[in-house]
Amino acid sequence: MAAPKKGRSASAQSRPGRALVLILIAIAALTGGMFASGHTTPRLGIDLAGGTSITLTAKNEPGQPNAINKTNMDTAVDIMNRRVNGLGVSEAEVQTQGRDNIIVNIPKGTNSKQAREQVGTTAKLYFRPVLTTEVSGADKSATPSPSTSSSSKATDKSTDKATASPSSSVTPSATATSQGRAVTDALKADSSPSAGSSASSSPTPTPSGSVDPATAKLQAAYTALDCSNKADRATAGDGAKPADPTVACGQNGSGQWQKYVLGPAEVAGTDIKKAGAVFDTQSAAGWKVTMDFTSGGSKKFAAITGKLAQQQPPQNQFAIVLDGEVVSDPSVAQSLSGSAEISGSFTQTEAQDLANMLKYGALPLSFKESSVTTVTAALGGEQLHAGLIAGAIGLALVILYLVIYYRGLSAIAIASLLVSAVLTYVLMALLGPAIGFALNLPAVCGAIVAIGITADSFIVFFERIRDEIREGRTLRPAVERAWPRARRTILVSDFVSFLAAAVLFIVTVGKVQGFAFTLGLTTVLDVVVVFFFTKPLMTLLARKKFFASGHPWSGLDPKRLGAKPPLRRTRRASAPVDTKEA
Repeated sequence: MAAPKKGRSASAQSRPGRALVLILIAIAALTGGMFASGHTTPRLGIDLAGGTSITLTAKNEPGQPNAINKTNMDTAVDIMNRRVNGLGVSEAEVQTQGRDNIIVNIPKGTNSKQAREQVGTTAKLYFRPVLTTEVSGADKSATPSPSTSSSSKATDKSTDKATASPSSSVTPSATATSQGRAVTDALKADSSPSAGSSASSSPTPTPSGSVDPATAKLQAAYTALDCSNKADRATAGDGAKPADPTVACGQNGSGQWQKYVLGPAEVAGTDIKKAGAVFDTQSAAGWKVTMDFTSGGSKKFAAITGKLAQQQPPQNQFAIVLDGEVVSDPSVAQSLSGSAEISGSFTQTEAQDLANMLKYGALPLSFKESSVTTVTAALGGEQLHAGLIAGAIGLALVILYLVIYYRGLSAIAIASLLVSAVLTYVLMALLGPAIGFALNLPAVCGAIVAIGITADSFIVFFERIRDEIREGRTLRPAVERAWPRARRTILVSDFVSFLAAAVLFIVTVGKVQGFAFTLGLTTVLDVVVVFFFTKPLMTLLARKKFFASGHPWSGLDPKRLGAKPPLRRTRRASAPVDTKEA
């Protein structure tokens, strides 16, 4: 029986070493990964790195005086958050302020400019038939021949066929009279009912031959529209409902501005199930945006493309209108369904921006930029400096207390604090590019608070060991008997801290989440360090003479702790035997 007992003892003695080697390998691997990734410092939030703060004010939509409400504002905040997060911008904050304002804080970074362009974009998308179009304003003089619109196309992925003919606009008219006639003729051609709209939705000439007021208003708007003028482009089609014809502007493949008369919307952006930016390697089109429709959207798209395929240019085109601007006007040669694509002279960024906005949906409200403020890192740097000083003072006081009260045991506590600090720093640096975590001032406060949580775990363990020594046990059995009791206390304490951090992270927004995340992260690391470093190190040092003999500076001196003498069994003296009686 002696041999198995010796084997078990040797196995037990090797476990502390294995645990220490394991955590040291983990630290080395994480540190190597940090240097290999090139992210050797944590990403900083807007208060520490600087950035841009944008104030967006909601605008009332025509005919919708009560559109600005809490539900729509909360929906807009959620969509903006998803758009920005889809770009990978770290620590961007989107929150309401008052009744009609949204504050967007974007840290300085590679995608901050791109995020600024997207947060306030309404991204209302409609597919409208083109009734008539021509080159607008000053661009006419540069076009001696009929203009050609952007070389875009619609693709039916289920059949993998695409229209190959470019969409050509009508020849520019020289007079307002011919422009008005073009609008009237186009509306006549579009007066037949379609699957997506009724005949009544398009104003048509009256039986007497005169033009009704709606058509006359549309003619006047089209004649007066100068798309080369930025102010005209911004107001083109304002107030038009999806079921009404409207005017719009867009750039053709030559970079010239064209103006359009567009029919009622046949397909909306809400009919898109998903969108993505892809690079077309089969043609010279370059980057394009692919879209998959819902089942209802696919039927609508098939109906409108089937109708347009029977028309003559430019009425065989449909305009893809984003926030009132024509981004593409592909021609149609056959009925399409299921999927579509928007192609043209897109850059990668432009294609990704458009796909991102289509994917996350349109904002329920329109917004204007009330103010744009550049936030410098100077104030945050001063606050960080002050916070680090406070943290250093707190850490120094904790170490001083450990040295005075626990003496030699303080070396174990300080080593454990260093291991915890290294793990925290490395993980913060790696989580930046991985999940977009950014270090802000509240997160720094969470890390400072974690010093006390970590030190508390060491104190619980040390006090349990001291209690066992006071009962008269030697150090090695005292460590093993103290650990189960200390372990339960540490786990319960850390569970409560982690639960509080999780609840705080869920119910709060903005920078407070940084505090909660850091607090939760350091609480988990506290458990890892205590189990895989502090306990194994204490077990190994308990075998050393300095600690095992209860040296006065070890912090485990039995006399100083008031230990009881060990209990020993004694035999009672037997009564003398009377030999004579025996």
